[in-house]
Amino acid sequence: MIDLFELYLAEDSPYGDETADLLGLEGNGRLRIMTREHGVAACMDDLRNFYEKKGLTVVNSFKNGEEFNPHDVVFEAQGDIPTLFLLWRFSQTFLSMVCAIASKTRYTVELARKVNPDVMIATTRKTHPGFRKYELKAVKIGGGVNHRNSLSDSVQISQNHFNVIEELGDIRSMKKIEIEPDTIEDAFKYAPIADILMLDHSSPEEMREIVPKLREANPKLEIAIAGIDIAKISDYAEIVDIIVTTAPYYAPPLDMSTKIRKL
Repeated sequence: MIDLFELYLAEDSPYGDETADLLGLEGNGRLRIMTREHGVAACMDDLRNFYEKKGLTVVNSFKNGEEFNPHDVVFEAQGDIPTLFLLWRFSQTFLSMVCAIASKTRYTVELARKVNPDVMIATTRKTHPGFRKYELKAVKIGGGVNHRNSLSDSVQISQNHFNVIEELGDIRSMKKIEIEPDTIEDAFKYAPIADILMLDHSSPEEMREIVPKLREANPKLEIAIAGIDIAKISDYAEIVDIIVTTAPYYAPPLDMSTKIRKL
């Protein structure tokens, strides 16, 4: 399996650190990553493991899911100074991104569950290339779930599938069958055979009208909504079982900084 941190490091330092070499940096030092914002810690264990793999000692770090406040040191490590400088920038960037995703997810989950304690906030597979593993993990840490990890782990029949087949026919699967109908008429057509119906871009008013009727057609049916404005999440949470969103992946990175000192 590819070590993604090695990939990030190779991208940031393909031929070494010219500045550290020029200055002749040596000895042991301490690295501290600090935050200027409130947030939720995520993927700390992954970063810790990589630092230890590189021969560094992680002195302290927040645990996944813990909340931190402005001016907190979220991650602290000691060891070889040239190595600390190699890992500094991508470590800070990594934490600023995954913690932002976990924070946005937690905020969204808490907002939705004030209305419906059972609603699930599920993120899509529209992740950034090379970062899916940690984006999906950060969502879970924030209290969300992953709608789809990949094409290999679920069944979702969309309008593009309907564009190239005539009818679904008698389909069966060991996995839940999710159908994304293009029209209200198709929603009622496929409700009896679907486990999940994804109703994309429907208004809360439309949902309040049709969801009870769809559940009459299939009492076991789960209703999902996507393509909504997260600011209106409370309006949908009381109606549906699942809210599918990409929003946490695009949360602005948290404002973090790093200090390195010689011991």
